Amino acid sequence: MKTLHSFCIAFASITLLAACGQRAVSFATDVQPIIARHCLECHADGKSGQEKSGLKLSSYEDLMRGTRFGPVVKPGDSLSSVLTMLVEGRADASLKMPHGRAQLPQESIRLLKTWVEQGAKNN
Repeated sequence: MKTLHSFCIAFASITLLAACGQRAVSFATDVQPIIARHCLECHADGKSGQEKSGLKLSSYEDLMRGTRFGPVVKPGDSLSSVLTMLVEGRADASLKMPHGRAQLPQESIRLLKTWVEQGAKNN
């Protein structure tokens, strides 16, 4: 019964997204390439961003673990997720990400926000 319930919820979510004209954003296909291109230079093992904040972005699990100060992703809530606040420039200018570089392309920011809004799944 629990499996049927989970299936029904997943089916309803996909149907709702399709009805709204919004596709499901994939961590592996959409989000990880953005992180690899714009974030891993500083947020991988032993790199400056990982050393300063504790945020390592080498995997989904690392991202969801967050920093030594707390989580950076609040699934379902892109407005208060630290990740989206930092890439959108809604935090203090000294914390804008990627640090010392140009802002992410708007399409990349939109994908990150949508992924968080859709529950920040490891899909």
